[in-house]
Amino acid sequence: MAIDFFRIANAGVQQLKPYQAGKPIEEVQREYGLKQVVKLASNENPLGTSPKALNALKNACTAENLARYPDSNGFRLKAQLAAKLKLSPQQITLGNGSNDVLELIARAFANEQHSTLFSQYAFAVYPIITQAIGARAIVVPAKDWGHDLSAMLAAIETDTQVIFIANPNNPTGTWLTQHALHNFLHQVPATILVVLDEAYVEYVSEPDYPNSLPWLADFPNLIITRTFSKAYGLAGLRVGYALSHPDIADLLNRVRQPFNVNSLALLAAENALDDGAHLQKAIELNQQGRAYLSQAIESMGFSVIPSVGNFICVDFQQDAQTLYQKLLQHGVIVRPVANYGLPQHLRISMGLPDENVFFINKLARCL
Repeated sequence: MAIDFFRIANAGVQQLKPYQAGKPIEEVQREYGLKQVVKLASNENPLGTSPKALNALKNACTAENLARYPDSNGFRLKAQLAAKLKLSPQQITLGNGSNDVLELIARAFANEQHSTLFSQYAFAVYPIITQAIGARAIVVPAKDWGHDLSAMLAAIETDTQVIFIANPNNPTGTWLTQHALHNFLHQVPATILVVLDEAYVEYVSEPDYPNSLPWLADFPNLIITRTFSKAYGLAGLRVGYALSHPDIADLLNRVRQPFNVNSLALLAAENALDDGAHLQKAIELNQQGRAYLSQAIESMGFSVIPSVGNFICVDFQQDAQTLYQKLLQHGVIVRPVANYGLPQHLRISMGLPDENVFFINKLARCL
């Protein structure tokens, strides 16, 4: 007897589409028979992982170490983060990447009787986790490709439990200023959680960009999420964390899976956090690459949304999926963002200097 598993799945899950990650380099090499492929699709650090982290990983890969469970509490990493950020370890929740932490927040504080609120063109995980838990999504139209905070305040309803804000925003690269965001937090009811997703915070150098950490003391309903996947170059190991009021962290840890961050990931994060020179080199490389790619693409007559992340979002004034496929055939992986409602745009991550030049040359050929 055939069983219709789709019918018995949760209603929210039935309508979900799997998250589409950037194509791996090996897949494009196989599909198109290419030797040289440049990946500028997933906002990874082209400089790679910190040498300190790599050395620590090499020394830790022993049969004895790998046979043991990790420290489920992540004591050393929490202590190191607390010292660096001037917070208490009790305010930190570790996750298998920041996506994991975002899901923990939704699961802990919202259900089918609630709504979550986020901006148009905001990170794709917000609607995914909202639908997965059966909550209702309130999507607020964007302003200048970014968050319209006044409209978001007006859109809050009586059942709203969580507000997601990406700063900088992915995929558009836009950001919110200190004054605007602080004023917004003052007006949000204290019973609604505001999740400030700062996955790209290390890359931002704008003077009006907020230092949100002191706000945790003023707004108990604020949760800040960050990651080691971007500037710290640990995307393959998946380490993220949330910063919040200790009571919120306690609740998140109640739904967190035991050992959700593995031993090697914890060790790599500890050492990457201690390698300031590597981080600074990655930041400088990103600034140079972003300036080069923005100027080169604008000189071709296309509009680049101003960005403070390690990526740019470009309006190519045509079906971007077709251009994306052409670039694949020429050995360049970028990111189409039609699923965000941007069918003419491509998101392009910063690469190494020679990778950026390779992309621009191939783009010119494709156009």
